[in-house]
Amino acid sequence: MLSSLITSETRIKLLKKFFLNSNTRAYLRGLEAEFGESSNAIRLELNRFEEAGLLNSLWEGNKKVFQANNKHPLYTDIHNIILKETGIDRVINKVIHRLGNLVCVYLTGDFARGKDSQVIDLILVGKEIDREYLARKIAQAENMVARKVSYIVLEPDEAEEYLLKYQPADLLPLWNCDGRGVTTK
Repeated sequence: MLSSLITSETRIKLLKKFFLNSNTRAYLRGLEAEFGESSNAIRLELNRFEEAGLLNSLWEGNKKVFQANNKHPLYTDIHNIILKETGIDRVINKVIHRLGNLVCVYLTGDFARGKDSQVIDLILVGKEIDREYLARKIAQAENMVARKVSYIVLEPDEAEEYLLKYQPADLLPLWNCDGRGVTTK
Protein backbone atom coordinates (compact mmCIF):
# COMPACT_ATOMS: atom_id res chain seq x y z
CA MET A 1 0.00 0.00 0.00
CA LEU A 2 2.63 2.57 1.00
CA SER A 3 4.89 1.63 -1.90
CA SER A 4 2.24 2.84 -4.34
CA LEU A 5 2.18 6.24 -2.60
CA ILE A 6 5.83 6.57 -1.59
CA THR A 7 8.42 5.41 -4.09
CA SER A 8 11.44 5.53 -1.76
CA GLU A 9 11.90 2.21 0.06
CA THR A 10 14.28 3.96 2.46
CA ARG A 11 11.59 6.50 3.33
CA ILE A 12 9.05 3.71 3.95
CA LYS A 13 11.49 1.85 6.21
CA LEU A 14 12.16 5.03 8.19
CA LEU A 15 8.44 5.76 8.57
CA LYS A 16 7.86 2.27 9.93
CA LYS A 17 10.91 2.49 12.16
CA PHE A 18 10.00 5.77 13.83
CA PHE A 19 6.23 6.07 13.54
CA LEU A 20 5.12 2.66 14.72
CA ASN A 21 6.50 3.32 18.20
CA SER A 22 7.38 6.90 19.17
CA ASN A 23 9.90 5.59 21.74
CA THR A 24 12.10 4.14 18.99
CA ARG A 25 15.45 5.85 18.73
CA ALA A 26 18.16 5.18 16.16
CA TYR A 27 21.31 6.65 14.70
CA LEU A 28 22.61 6.66 11.14
CA ARG A 29 25.13 3.80 11.32
CA GLY A 30 22.65 1.59 13.18
CA LEU A 31 20.03 2.23 10.51
CA GLU A 32 22.60 1.53 7.79
CA ALA A 33 23.31 -1.89 9.30
CA GLU A 34 19.61 -2.63 9.92
CA PHE A 35 18.37 -1.60 6.47
CA GLY A 36 21.38 -2.79 4.48
CA GLU A 37 21.40 0.48 2.54
CA SER A 38 23.94 3.22 1.97
CA SER A 39 24.38 5.80 4.68
CA ASN A 40 23.96 8.60 2.11
CA ALA A 41 20.42 7.51 1.14
CA ILE A 42 19.44 7.16 4.79
CA ARG A 43 21.07 10.47 5.79
CA LEU A 44 19.21 12.29 3.01
CA GLU A 45 15.83 10.98 4.21
CA LEU A 46 16.63 11.60 7.89
CA ASN A 47 17.53 15.20 7.08
CA ARG A 48 14.30 15.67 5.12
CA PHE A 49 12.21 14.29 7.99
CA GLU A 50 14.09 16.43 10.50
CA GLU A 51 13.68 19.59 8.40
CA ALA A 52 9.95 18.86 8.13
CA GLY A 53 9.77 18.56 11.92
CA LEU A 54 8.72 14.90 11.80
CA LEU A 55 11.91 13.74 13.56
CA ASN A 56 13.80 15.20 16.49
CA SER A 57 17.49 14.62 17.00
CA LEU A 58 19.95 14.84 19.84
CA TRP A 59 23.61 14.07 20.33
CA GLU A 60 24.65 11.13 22.50
CA GLY A 61 28.41 11.34 22.57
CA ASN A 62 29.45 11.45 18.93
CA LYS A 63 26.19 9.90 17.63
CA LYS A 64 23.26 11.90 16.34
CA VAL A 65 20.19 9.98 17.51
CA PHE A 66 16.79 10.41 15.86
CA GLN A 67 13.31 9.90 17.28
CA ALA A 68 9.81 10.66 15.98
CA ASN A 69 8.39 14.02 16.98
CA ASN A 70 5.11 12.85 18.54
CA LYS A 71 4.05 16.48 18.95
CA HIS A 72 4.02 17.04 15.18
CA PRO A 73 0.45 17.58 13.88
CA LEU A 74 0.83 14.65 11.46
CA TYR A 75 2.33 12.18 13.94
CA THR A 76 -0.97 10.45 14.80
CA ASP A 77 -2.03 10.29 11.17
CA ILE A 78 1.28 8.75 10.07
CA HIS A 79 1.19 6.33 13.03
CA ASN A 80 -2.31 5.19 12.02
CA ILE A 81 -1.26 4.75 8.39
CA ILE A 82 1.66 2.57 9.48
CA LEU A 83 -0.67 0.48 11.68
CA LYS A 84 -2.94 -0.01 8.66
CA GLU A 85 -0.02 -0.81 6.36
CA THR A 86 1.23 -3.56 8.66
CA GLY A 87 -2.25 -4.96 9.35
CA ILE A 88 -1.93 -4.47 13.10
CA ASP A 89 -5.09 -2.36 13.20
CA ARG A 90 -7.11 -5.18 11.59
CA VAL A 91 -5.69 -7.78 13.97
CA ILE A 92 -6.68 -5.69 16.98
CA ASN A 93 -10.16 -4.97 15.64
CA LYS A 94 -10.69 -8.65 14.85
CA VAL A 95 -9.44 -9.92 18.21
CA ILE A 96 -10.66 -7.53 20.91
CA HIS A 97 -14.41 -7.96 20.57
CA ARG A 98 -16.26 -10.42 22.83
CA LEU A 99 -13.10 -11.78 24.44
CA GLY A 100 -14.21 -11.30 28.03
CA ASN A 101 -12.86 -8.58 30.27
CA LEU A 102 -9.98 -7.44 28.08
CA VAL A 103 -8.11 -4.63 29.83
CA CYS A 104 -5.48 -3.65 27.26
CA VAL A 105 -3.32 -4.85 24.36
CA TYR A 106 0.39 -4.25 23.81
CA LEU A 107 2.55 -4.79 20.75
CA THR A 108 6.05 -6.23 21.32
CA GLY A 109 8.75 -7.79 19.18
CA ASP A 110 10.12 -6.43 15.93
CA PHE A 111 7.10 -4.27 15.12
CA ALA A 112 7.31 -2.49 18.49
CA ARG A 113 10.94 -1.66 17.61
CA GLY A 114 9.85 -0.34 14.20
CA LYS A 115 11.07 -3.30 12.16
CA ASP A 116 8.84 -4.94 9.58
CA SER A 117 8.21 -8.57 10.38
CA GLN A 118 6.11 -11.54 9.38
CA VAL A 119 5.14 -11.98 13.05
CA ILE A 120 2.92 -9.65 15.09
CA ASP A 121 3.66 -10.18 18.80
CA LEU A 122 0.88 -9.18 21.22
CA ILE A 123 0.36 -9.15 24.97
CA LEU A 124 -3.31 -9.20 25.96
CA VAL A 125 -4.19 -8.25 29.53
CA GLY A 126 -7.57 -9.25 30.90
CA LYS A 127 -9.74 -11.46 33.07
CA GLU A 128 -11.82 -14.43 32.04
CA ILE A 129 -10.57 -14.32 28.45
CA ASP A 130 -12.30 -16.86 26.20
CA ARG A 131 -9.16 -18.57 24.90
CA GLU A 132 -10.93 -20.78 22.36
CA TYR A 133 -12.64 -17.76 20.83
CA LEU A 134 -9.32 -15.88 20.94
CA ALA A 135 -7.53 -18.70 19.07
CA ARG A 136 -10.22 -18.69 16.34
CA LYS A 137 -10.04 -14.90 15.98
CA ILE A 138 -6.24 -14.95 15.84
CA ALA A 139 -6.38 -17.55 13.03
CA GLN A 140 -8.85 -15.36 11.12
CA ALA A 141 -6.69 -12.29 11.66
CA GLU A 142 -3.59 -14.15 10.42
CA ASN A 143 -5.40 -14.99 7.19
CA MET A 144 -6.55 -11.39 6.77
CA VAL A 145 -3.10 -9.82 7.13
CA ALA A 146 -0.94 -12.71 5.84
CA ARG A 147 1.25 -12.57 8.96
CA LYS A 148 1.65 -14.85 11.95
CA VAL A 149 0.22 -13.51 15.22
CA SER A 150 1.94 -14.60 18.42
CA TYR A 151 0.27 -13.71 21.70
CA ILE A 152 0.34 -14.14 25.44
CA VAL A 153 -2.59 -13.56 27.78
CA LEU A 154 -1.93 -12.12 31.25
CA GLU A 155 -4.18 -11.49 34.21
CA PRO A 156 -4.16 -7.80 35.28
CA ASP A 157 -2.47 -8.60 38.60
CA GLU A 158 0.46 -10.33 36.86
CA ALA A 159 0.77 -7.90 33.95
CA GLU A 160 2.50 -5.02 35.72
CA GLU A 161 5.43 -7.13 36.91
CA TYR A 162 5.68 -8.96 33.57
CA LEU A 163 5.71 -5.71 31.59
CA LEU A 164 8.58 -4.29 33.66
CA LYS A 165 11.03 -6.47 31.74
CA TYR A 166 10.35 -4.42 28.58
CA GLN A 167 12.05 -1.18 27.64
CA PRO A 168 9.67 1.57 26.42
CA ALA A 169 10.92 1.13 22.84
CA ASP A 170 10.07 -2.60 23.00
CA LEU A 171 6.50 -2.25 24.25
CA LEU A 172 3.83 -0.32 22.37
CA PRO A 173 0.41 0.20 24.00
CA LEU A 174 -2.14 -0.43 21.23
CA TRP A 175 -5.51 -0.49 22.87
CA ASN A 176 -6.89 0.94 26.11
CA CYS A 177 -3.50 1.17 27.85
CA ASP A 178 -2.13 3.98 29.94
CA GLY A 179 1.36 3.18 31.10
CA ARG A 180 2.21 -0.34 32.13
CA GLY A 181 -0.97 -2.32 32.62
CA VAL A 182 -3.14 0.55 33.81
CA THR A 183 -6.37 1.08 31.93
CA THR A 184 -7.77 4.34 30.70
CA LYS A 185 -11.32 3.25 29.84
